[in-house]
Amino acid sequence: MTRILFRNVRVLDCTGASPFDGQVLVEDERIREVWPQAHAVDVADAEVFEGNGATLMPGLIEPHSHLTFTDCVRSVDMGLIPPEEHMLITVRNARRMLEMGFTSCFSAASAKPRLDVVLRNAIDAGEFPGPRMLAASPEMTVTSGLGDVSLAHMYRENFAVVLDGPVEFRRYARLMCREGVDTLKINISGDAGTPASPSQTTVMSPDEIAEVCEVARAHGKRLAAHARSAESVKLALKNGIDVLYHATYVDAEAQDLLEAKRDRVFVAPTLGSLRATLQQAASFGIRLSAAHERDLRDEIEAGIENMKALHRRGVRVLPGGDYGFAVAPIGANARDIELFVQLLDFSPMEAIMAATRSGAQIMGMSEQLGAVKKGFLADLLIVDGDPTQDVALLHQEQNLLAVMKGGTFYRKKNR
Repeated sequence: MTRILFRNVRVLDCTGASPFDGQVLVEDERIREVWPQAHAVDVADAEVFEGNGATLMPGLIEPHSHLTFTDCVRSVDMGLIPPEEHMLITVRNARRMLEMGFTSCFSAASAKPRLDVVLRNAIDAGEFPGPRMLAASPEMTVTSGLGDVSLAHMYRENFAVVLDGPVEFRRYARLMCREGVDTLKINISGDAGTPASPSQTTVMSPDEIAEVCEVARAHGKRLAAHARSAESVKLALKNGIDVLYHATYVDAEAQDLLEAKRDRVFVAPTLGSLRATLQQAASFGIRLSAAHERDLRDEIEAGIENMKALHRRGVRVLPGGDYGFAVAPIGANARDIELFVQLLDFSPMEAIMAATRSGAQIMGMSEQLGAVKKGFLADLLIVDGDPTQDVALLHQEQNLLAVMKGGTFYRKKNR
């Protein structure tokens, strides 16, 4: 039995209680005890981690991860990478995310079939370090939709699989279930970076959506949707999709529907990646057209106001998402926690809870993850400072003193 005692730490347990001075005992992969400082005890046979007042909190949980994305400048560049090299990049990305405090990841799509599945299985088998993860299919899109980069004179690949009609969507969804994914991902709406299908367009047909959802239900799989337009959100909800990415252009009706299903659905707006594209594209040699730049500004503005409204209505709005590009590299995901405070009227505690307790819920592991509680898995983050006063600490690597997953340290340094 391995026993580790975190002593003299500020415990941010993410149960809704205020932080308190205390100590935490880990035995093997789980939290054995949590004591307030007034009731601290000596544990003679335990390895001691001396916190010196650092904050101990649950590991962060990314609700929209792309561990298979390659920090590329253009998404089409991912299509040029052979699967073997791509798998090696993916393994490195998983380690990077873990070292940056993310102990769980809900995948929002794999850049190639089976990359997510192979990575998840290798991590679970202890072959490589990485977060707990739910593996996803590639993004299933339509001709002219987000991820379709083919040209009339040239075949090109990207992070999506292009399908048309209910039969093609049904066949590919079944194939992904056969290969072992946890989540099926569909691109119902367009996107600001897709000239033929901008963000407010809805490009998948109701029959195409319904076929994928029927396959997911038959195989017991999760469903996630790229849904920026109001109509795409409504179609997703109608078909029982509970993980909605973006939802930046929801109208009053869509807000009402989301509120009515707030105990079931999750919304991850991914505003950080939009802002990063607008602000940093030029530094990476990306020239945005006037129309693209205008669309990004409009979507950010709409997304901010709509996420504020959904948060007030009690809808679970989660930070993070779409990291894996040059402007928003893997491992920088916690920047979105700070943006939730700066832009969306979240308190620091609310933003942290969204990245921990709500994250555990989207993983389907709310009784084991996302809190510092007796019996929970020992997925822990030690931060130099108080993130409830400054959430920026969570994306500043020098402030991450230790990361533990399942009772094993993956980052550990003295304060």
